[in-house]
Amino acid sequence: MVMTRVLFRNAKVWDATGAESFPGDVLVEGGRIKTIAHTLNQLSGDGATVVDCNGMTLLPGLVEGHAHISFGGAVKDSDLGLIPPEEHLLLTMRNAKTLLDHGFTSAYSAATSKLRLDIVIRNEINAGRLPGPRLRAGSPEITVTGGLGDERQQHMYHESFGMIADGVEEITKAVRLCCREGADNIKINISGDDLSPAAHGGLTVMSEEEVRTAVSVARDFGKKINCHARAANSVKRAVKCGVDVIYHCESADEEALDMLESAKDRIFVGPAIGIIYGTLYEGEPWGFTHEMAVKFGMQRILDDSRAVYTELRKRGVRALIGGDYGFAQTPQGTNARDLKHFVDLLGYSPSEALQCGTRLGGQVMGLGDELGMIKEGFIADILLVNGDPLKDLDMMVHEENLVVIMKDGELYKDQSKSVSVQKKAA
Repeated sequence: MVMTRVLFRNAKVWDATGAESFPGDVLVEGGRIKTIAHTLNQLSGDGATVVDCNGMTLLPGLVEGHAHISFGGAVKDSDLGLIPPEEHLLLTMRNAKTLLDHGFTSAYSAATSKLRLDIVIRNEINAGRLPGPRLRAGSPEITVTGGLGDERQQHMYHESFGMIADGVEEITKAVRLCCREGADNIKINISGDDLSPAAHGGLTVMSEEEVRTAVSVARDFGKKINCHARAANSVKRAVKCGVDVIYHCESADEEALDMLESAKDRIFVGPAIGIIYGTLYEGEPWGFTHEMAVKFGMQRILDDSRAVYTELRKRGVRALIGGDYGFAQTPQGTNARDLKHFVDLLGYSPSEALQCGTRLGGQVMGLGDELGMIKEGFIADILLVNGDPLKDLDMMVHEENLVVIMKDGELYKDQSKSVSVQKKAA
């Protein structure tokens, strides 16, 4: 087997450790970062494809920590249930490519819309037949009657993204089914949601016994487990029962904050702030006027998220970027907006926000010792960007700024020569 060698020469390297960027050369060989030189022009390019970085910024590939790759353009949750499975698979396939095109070389799925969508796409990506990020495939959102994802009415059945299960026996069977079909991550909805028809976000609707059962069965199959938890009690229930990734958390009280801090070496949290911002300020074309969004509690959630995540950041609780992208007001491909949201809305520094989208992303993928940093021996998921994201995080959203996208040591995209020509011409 021929081992691909790529030399990135004259780069401004941001390695995701939290240190300042430095001028350097990086040699990739056989899918891994082989050598990092802090002195320019010290590494041989013999037998390698040489990428002249011209002082542009080299950083790890992004990790979407709250991925919904089967979501696309939905206004209501029930819109996702209405898509026929054949069309839904094609949509998911397109979304996978869109994520990679926008610099997301890995994605941790928060949940899928139909049981096998993530699984099939993951398998195709792994087989090299489909462009997309490295993917931990999610289950549907396992919910209880009346919980988020249950769109049914007594007189009429409606599909949504939820898999409805009540009680220990049904929860056990639902989790086992998802594990049997090949999901990597199991999702449960412990609390309601402010846009849910029956249970609002302040309600904790999945019992402790049900949560504990879901976690226990997922563990039996060696799977990770995620949850939707807005209410303070739902956050506490998630921590107490051993959930791995807890999304939202904006209503966490002091006791919940203490519990999250006590488990900070085990858990991850994700504010999913993108959907809140999008609904408040950009949802009017789809019927969400600002006044309506405020009425539905979006301003309160935003304010509470700012307070809670400022505190969680101080306490060292690991947070993931990813803001429920895939709805009409949060289109796929704009996922990197979360980086700037973390700074503008939640108080993170640009370096901290980028670490949430790289180094911590590698950890939630279960690859913390080999993914998410520019470090010798690590998987060569690398971006070369035309600018300095630490000075302008918004640049990470725009596909044209991503000059090189490398995944597993292979150049998926390389426009370095054309950018060099443009710079020289200028």
